Amino acid sequence: MSKNIGLVWIKDDFRLQKNLALVEATKNHDQVVAFFLYKRKKFEDQEAQKWWVSKSLQEFKNKLSEYNISLEVIETETYKSFFEKLFKKKNFSIYWNKTYEPNYLKFDSFLSKNFDIKKIKFKIFKGNILNEFEYVKKNDGTPFKVFTPFWRNAEKIYIEKIPPKDKKISKCIKKISFFRDTITEKEIDSKKKWYKKFEKYWVPGEENALNELKKFVKDKIENYSDSRNFPNIIGTSKLSPFIKHGQIHVETIWDECNRNRKNGASKFIAEIGWREFNHSLINFFPHMLKGNYSKKFDKFPWQKNPKFLNAWKQGLTGYPIVDAGMRELYSTGWMHNRVRMIVGSFLVKHLLINWKEGEKHFRNCLLDFNEANNVSGWQWVAGCGADAAPYFRIFNPILQGEKFDKEGKYVKKWVPQLKDVPIKFIHKPWELKNENILKLGKDYPKPIVNHEEARKKALNAFKKI
Repeated sequence: MSKNIGLVWIKDDFRLQKNLALVEATKNHDQVVAFFLYKRKKFEDQEAQKWWVSKSLQEFKNKLSEYNISLEVIETETYKSFFEKLFKKKNFSIYWNKTYEPNYLKFDSFLSKNFDIKKIKFKIFKGNILNEFEYVKKNDGTPFKVFTPFWRNAEKIYIEKIPPKDKKISKCIKKISFFRDTITEKEIDSKKKWYKKFEKYWVPGEENALNELKKFVKDKIENYSDSRNFPNIIGTSKLSPFIKHGQIHVETIWDECNRNRKNGASKFIAEIGWREFNHSLINFFPHMLKGNYSKKFDKFPWQKNPKFLNAWKQGLTGYPIVDAGMRELYSTGWMHNRVRMIVGSFLVKHLLINWKEGEKHFRNCLLDFNEANNVSGWQWVAGCGADAAPYFRIFNPILQGEKFDKEGKYVKKWVPQLKDVPIKFIHKPWELKNENILKLGKDYPKPIVNHEEARKKALNAFKKI
């Protein structure tokens, strides 16, 4: 057991289970300090996540205390400036789990080089992923650009591995401090108060993540293939914020699903597959983080229309299923996946507004914001991604509402102004000619665009690229 201190860099891995960096640190050191780096600039456009991170730090700090491990929060301008100071310190070893965005992986190389130069012991571990993306390639060594063959191969690779036993972290001899000028987790909280609503819907933390997984597998996974498309039914796992913040490992989800193999399990696990695929895409094609994967869309005649964009953000488009989704997002920090596709399609194809505006808004409002999923998802909707829906696939918000929210329960929950509207008109309230029930333009907005006209305009725009 080494007498020097073991440091563990915590990023998106607020968990005890399947946390290889923590296991290794406690195995090799009597004294361990975990630390979290808070870059204020990074979170300027991720307001919702400030709440989740703050709550998660408090919960994880309490968990680590049981093992005599401190969790210290340090505010820094850049990761590089922090580590340049750390390089000057002595008598420590450092461990961390990978995060699979290109910038993080590039920074891992920088750290490795400098820790080697300083002769400081370090070790980097596999992070919250089933397969390291570089191992899932075609026979010719090139990356997959289509999900189905990617996942077929990725699943096979993972299944053929001998799953490692989950090693537990050890208790340290005493709890110590290491860093100066630390901040409290409360200093991370957003100044915006809208996030207070989140407390009605979420309890961040590893324990809750594991409980939610077990409940989902026990009660809901069997009907997942069908129920996942209906926003009024709680048919999805709602595990995405926990996965994003590493409060549950995707291997744990895989294990639980396969232990309780039921109808729907394969479909649900394939959603984990999409996450793997998206991480593969952004690493092999990093240009899609800043722009279109398909370069021909660089010529697309996007429209700048602040009025339409604000109406979309505020859930005031006049299309009930779209408005319900946007209001759910603002109130809960989450949106049903089917509805994400509907609101995304509406923005880029009905309003002809660049998908980057939608990606930016989701980045700010989603508790489960994940760079790979967010960028890839928006490019899928816009038709400019690697494995994307064709541009001419334009969701009809009226038909989508009638199909997936037949009785309008989802709409009425999030758009209470429509609570008295008969089912026949709930997804097209402009056809209701009864002002005693609804005064269109006063109680609820008129549609900001006509569906058929918008569709024709979008298809004509596509012909220009």
